[in-house]
Amino acid sequence: MEDPVRTETGLDPSPQGIRNPSRGSGVSDQHPARRRDFPVVCVGGSAGGLDAYIRLLKHLPADLDVAIVIVNHITRFPTQLHTILPSCTAMPAELISDRLLIEPNRVYIIPSNRDLHAEGGAFHLRPISKPRGWPDVITVFLHSLIAHWDGKLIAVIVSGYDGDGAAALCGIQQVGGITIAQKLETAKQPDMPESAIATGCIDFVLSPEEMALAIRRIAYPQRAAT
Repeated sequence: MEDPVRTETGLDPSPQGIRNPSRGSGVSDQHPARRRDFPVVCVGGSAGGLDAYIRLLKHLPADLDVAIVIVNHITRFPTQLHTILPSCTAMPAELISDRLLIEPNRVYIIPSNRDLHAEGGAFHLRPISKPRGWPDVITVFLHSLIAHWDGKLIAVIVSGYDGDGAAALCGIQQVGGITIAQKLETAKQPDMPESAIATGCIDFVLSPEEMALAIRRIAYPQRAAT
């Protein structure tokens, strides 16, 4: 069967086809005992994103050894994702609280009306920096990962209005991360993945089901090959 990742992008998802993620954050290690070497997958979306989150999570194994962070940029109403998504994944899924330790094999969900940062191996919640207009919580979190996370980074942009997240995608690539946008025909609201693709900094354009396969291969290519 033809590889959907290779077919869609022409890129090789083997170790040779992945940029070197090694980099120095330049930030002192506040919590030396905490692991910061496993992949973090930021899945950003808004309108129509729930469909993509569910389809992606249902195809990810519970022991992938990555942290999945759902960053939904609808901020006007309290999120209900932490009550919906646990039934869609074998991984524990929880709403992020301030200073919550980032661990692999878990799904984390941003709370409403907060900016999210990752420093010292933990999440940090701060007042939203853009309270008017379209929020940029995905962009803020991706920039924080670029600055502070030592492991591999995978940025995924799915269905939603506006272009949140797009401004950080080239930076993700520059530090060796991988960027993925949802296929426009599979997105209920294509504005956000369309804006991501328009940056020229997207490695893969995939359906949510294909994203799960790509994440498995990108995060641990040697394991996926066995």
